[in-house]
Amino acid sequence: MDSFHEPYTRAGDDISLDAVREQVRALEETHKAHGVQLSGRIVHVCHSLPVVPSLIARTSPAAAGVLSPPPSPPTQYGDVPPSPTGDAAQAEQSQQPSVTSKRWKLAPRYGHAAMISGIRSLSATYDQLIVGWTGDIVSLPSVGTASAEDNSGSSDDGEHRIPSHLVSRADREALEAELVGYDEDGQGQGIEGNKGKLEYVPVWLEDKVAHGHYEGYCKTTLWPLFHYLLWQDVATEYASADAHWVHYERANQVFAERIASVLKPGDLVWVHDYHLLLVPKLLRSITGEKGTDAIIGLFVHTPFPSSEVFRCLPRRKEILEGMLGANLVCFQTYSYSRHFTSTCVRVRGYETTTRSVSASTSSNTTSTLSTSAHPVSAQPDRTKSSNSSDNKFIAIDVQGHTVAVSHCPLEALRTLYADKKIIVGRDKLDVVKGVLQKVCHYLGDEICPARIRRADSACVMQLRAFEKLLHDYPQWQGQVVLIQVTSPALTDSPKLERQVSELVAHINGEYGSLDFIPVHHYHQSLKKDEFYALLSVADLGVITPLRDGMNTTSMEFVIAQERTKRSPLVLSEFMGISQHMDQALQVNPWDLGDVAAAMNSGLLMSSTSKAARHATLHKVVTTHTSHTWAALLVKMLLSQINGQTSTRGTPYLSKELIRDKYEKAGKRLFLFDYDGTLTPIVKTPSMATPSSDALKALTKLAADSRNVVYIVSGRDQAFLEQHLGHIKHLGMSAEHGGFIREPSNGNAARNLATEDEETWVNFTAQLDMGWMDEVAEIFRYYTERTTGSHIEVKKSSITWHYRASDPEWGLFQCRQCQDLLENNLAHKRPIEVLVGKKNLEVRPLAVNKGEIVKRILYMNPDAEFIFCAGDDKTDEDMFRALHVFPSNATGNVQFEAPLSITLVDNNGTTRPDVELAIASDAIFTTSVGPSTKRTLASWHVTMPLEVVDHMLHLVGETSRGTIPAGSETAGNSNGEEAKS
Repeated sequence: MDSFHEPYTRAGDDISLDAVREQVRALEETHKAHGVQLSGRIVHVCHSLPVVPSLIARTSPAAAGVLSPPPSPPTQYGDVPPSPTGDAAQAEQSQQPSVTSKRWKLAPRYGHAAMISGIRSLSATYDQLIVGWTGDIVSLPSVGTASAEDNSGSSDDGEHRIPSHLVSRADREALEAELVGYDEDGQGQGIEGNKGKLEYVPVWLEDKVAHGHYEGYCKTTLWPLFHYLLWQDVATEYASADAHWVHYERANQVFAERIASVLKPGDLVWVHDYHLLLVPKLLRSITGEKGTDAIIGLFVHTPFPSSEVFRCLPRRKEILEGMLGANLVCFQTYSYSRHFTSTCVRVRGYETTTRSVSASTSSNTTSTLSTSAHPVSAQPDRTKSSNSSDNKFIAIDVQGHTVAVSHCPLEALRTLYADKKIIVGRDKLDVVKGVLQKVCHYLGDEICPARIRRADSACVMQLRAFEKLLHDYPQWQGQVVLIQVTSPALTDSPKLERQVSELVAHINGEYGSLDFIPVHHYHQSLKKDEFYALLSVADLGVITPLRDGMNTTSMEFVIAQERTKRSPLVLSEFMGISQHMDQALQVNPWDLGDVAAAMNSGLLMSSTSKAARHATLHKVVTTHTSHTWAALLVKMLLSQINGQTSTRGTPYLSKELIRDKYEKAGKRLFLFDYDGTLTPIVKTPSMATPSSDALKALTKLAADSRNVVYIVSGRDQAFLEQHLGHIKHLGMSAEHGGFIREPSNGNAARNLATEDEETWVNFTAQLDMGWMDEVAEIFRYYTERTTGSHIEVKKSSITWHYRASDPEWGLFQCRQCQDLLENNLAHKRPIEVLVGKKNLEVRPLAVNKGEIVKRILYMNPDAEFIFCAGDDKTDEDMFRALHVFPSNATGNVQFEAPLSITLVDNNGTTRPDVELAIASDAIFTTSVGPSTKRTLASWHVTMPLEVVDHMLHLVGETSRGTIPAGSETAGNSNGEEAKS
């Protein structure tokens, strides 16, 4: 990353929704003009459908012989309190429009309203699918069935929870049919301005998998971790981070399979949130080669922790690789994206650029752009109700609906606290939301901090700030009240609720009186009218969780205040929304004095200052809406096509094709890189030894008199002699083309203890190598300042390695050193500077793998088959050298003598051109890695094992399929290459 801060409004993002949509249309037209297939459809993948399906019972469960399970507490599916109402919204659900059919009753699911609003807005220009879990299925009594009182185990309203395996195939098919055309507004698909249709695709999960996935791994492992808590911090007893991993993995697999069943070529896929982090990679694996063409985006709606926290996760490798299956990974803030790229570097050792991560894995993953996209914001509707009047309260919820509330208790609240300042706070009673720090300054003997678990202390702190205000600013005693609303969390915490109640009682006893109560605590979700009334009458809003993402309550506060007091807002700086609302009073929630001082400043703020701050906040909230967020996501995902489709199209090299050409050729030429091609990449260079299969393949190939086989490596002569020198008739090139040993010099009976220099040809003997001392001095300077780095001096090159250094500091030093060499030395000397994997190499201009390949080809013009395999940047020189056929060539090609010939055979004579016997379709330049890798090669295989397997196939042998221990594919935690 080139910066540690990014402003909320980036260039080009502060434009209207229509302008963004116009840019999207222009991108689509450009892609279609270049032959890119786009279906005009977006597939959204969410944990739950925004629809609650309830099965209408034709007979009572008891009569059907189905035992009713014991009643279970209601499950709230949102990660944050539903906005603007929580569980109270469920109470209003009966008043919402629903679709009743023969088998199912459909009603809206509340929670994540801003995200769903943004998704629905895309129907103006796209067809859309929303793929999500059905949620727990309940059975509703039909007319004439037994009442609720007659059924044991039933709820008061006659609902019965049905195990998922008891929902018949016919009922599942009926649900899919009845979801067609459903709209939560009761308007079907006839929403004004919507040209596309919105369809719902249910995902059916086994109950054990569904709840182990969500209540288990998501809520007890990932959710705490992403909010800087470990699983043992929130568990009531010893808990394993892997206890529910199998359910998380299985749920993601089922989602991927369901998506694959409905996916069409040209679809855009958006995966939402941390519940489905494995889906991008799994989807590509399921769809095979077709999956490499899929355009997949992943938006993480929660904070993303620093690498030091994330690396504690036992399944960190699987989670990261799953995420990197996406073309585009988006976060709510720039800092979260920086944490992600840092994690990829530090935890997995992946290479990164300013905005991208390159993950070389066995699967066909793509280069993934990490970016800070716009947050999910409120979607205000600027159309005022025609029957609104001054005595009616007008509010706007995050779904974009204008709410005219005639029975709002606004005046009642004003009358009740007519001469008091009102501070309003609303939080979830959650270990990371931090309710308790708002209230108490000193706990004394009531609760000993030493006995409070870390998870509980985050809540205890949030109620402490209000008492700090009353303690440090006594003029507010009796003059200010705190109305604290807490929404129930996923699971109840009696201990946390008890602590909140005790602290509230303590403050009211210390600072209250018979006719005045300073703290009013409501552990419930308010109705819509009460909620907006409360926000509008507040003199100060205080939202200070210890860690949170895009908290929509802060945006709703700004919208509600537009027509009333325009009161200031106190925000925690640890919220994702805080950097976008810089006119709020931002505080460190751990600093009670800071929070209390901010409260005091907000209460004393002048009307002019309030209005100025509010105007800026209101513009941010109303300009960057959920509709704009959704349109910008589509724009960014379409923008990835230019950078990534150009690297597609490298087909997989089949054994049958290569064997057919091999058998028809008279003379064959084989050119192999070593590290990463014949052997897997390992952390320690000395461990990169050839497998028995690789040795067998090389021996068999070299033994055939029609084959010419070379190893073209960056390794030095001693290493190649030690591991491969015993193979007869094997040619070798060391130090990236600095030295060569012809195949005729191979001798199994050779005494390896004595070095026979005459068998190796030195291409640098006639070059000026005086520059090596200057480069070595520069490398020593950076070695002294970079712990873990070292210098490797070869006969023809010098390399600075930093693989054992801190990855980010080592990369920074590498770039500084590269800049120094290129600007102060390279233009004066005949050298080139190469950036490798965890190294920086300087070598002569005339020495590289490409020149050696040209020499070998010049010396073997009668070759009718060429196979060349490599995996990194230095091997691209080989591929480039074999591009010998012009685009308009029709016959044989004349090949001129390369520099590597004249350097050695400089006898004053000019070497003539030679005519090559090779045909263009008999040259197999093969890159080792995913098909999406940027390369000049015409073919690809995914891993070194496949290179060896292909060669064994040519000689009639089979591979044992063993991979040496320590390789990346065998589970090396760093995934780093030790390539010289």
